[in-house]
Amino acid sequence: MYQIKHQSKEDVLELDPKDFNWDLVQVEDQAFHILYQNRSYTARVIAADYQSKSFEIRIGQNTYCLGAKDRFDLLAERLGFEKVGAAKVNDIKAPMPGLLLDLMVEVGQEVKKDEAVLILEAMKMENVIKAPADAIIKAIKVDKGAAVEKNQVLIELDPL
Repeated sequence: MYQIKHQSKEDVLELDPKDFNWDLVQVEDQAFHILYQNRSYTARVIAADYQSKSFEIRIGQNTYCLGAKDRFDLLAERLGFEKVGAAKVNDIKAPMPGLLLDLMVEVGQEVKKDEAVLILEAMKMENVIKAPADAIIKAIKVDKGAAVEKNQVLIELDPL
C-alpha cells in the first residue's frame, strides 16, 4: 500500500500496487522509467527517509511525498500499535553509512516528532533524518561534513 501526497496540497491518495499494471525500470542512481497505460514517465528520487518509509519524488514538474506501508505496518495500525516503541527514544542513529551534509538543530533545542534534524547523504541521495519523538537535543555527537557509519549515534535526545 502506498500513500501519495502532493507537496502543495493536503490530499492523500492511497494506492495498492496490485490495482494496476505498470513497468518500472531503474535507469540511473536516483531515476526510474515508468510505463503505465501506454504512457512513459521519468521519476526522480529527491529525498528518502528509510526510517519513516517516506520518500519525495519528482515526476515531470510535480513533486510528491510517498509513504510506503507493508502488511505489518497496516496490521499494526489496524490493531492500534502504530505508536508502540516510539515513546522512549534516547538517540538518533545513522540508518546507513554516509556523509553528514547538514545539521538543523543545536544542543538544548526542543524538537517535535517528524521535524527534520539533519541531512545524511548516502549513495548520492540526500536523506532527511527526522526526530522520532518530541524531545530536547541533549548532545550532538558528529560534526557537519563527517563520514558516519550505520547505527552510529548522531544525536542524543531527552524525551519530553
